[in-house]
Amino acid sequence: MAVFPVGITHYDLDQWEKALEELAGDRFVSWLKSGRTVRLGIKPSASGAVGVSLQDAPSSQVTVSLPLSPAAGWIEDRRACLDHARRTFVG
Repeated sequence: MAVFPVGITHYDLDQWEKALEELAGDRFVSWLKSGRTVRLGIKPSASGAVGVSLQDAPSSQVTVSLPLSPAAGWIEDRRACLDHARRTFVG
């Protein structure tokens, strides 16, 4: 199993909040695109499914892409996780 350590900053959390707004508008997002860690891409489709890709450009050059069918309300769930992360963030 491959492990991809990811360090998250306050700035990254702010960018994730903006990404969730874009996703709520059914727009493609790319998050953690600084080049220092893995990058996450999410592309919504008209059917409600999303295409998700993870790219580890800084080290292994591995890219994994897959389609997902998230449950209704998944963006709101991610917002709740974001709020939790902000409350518990140390650093």
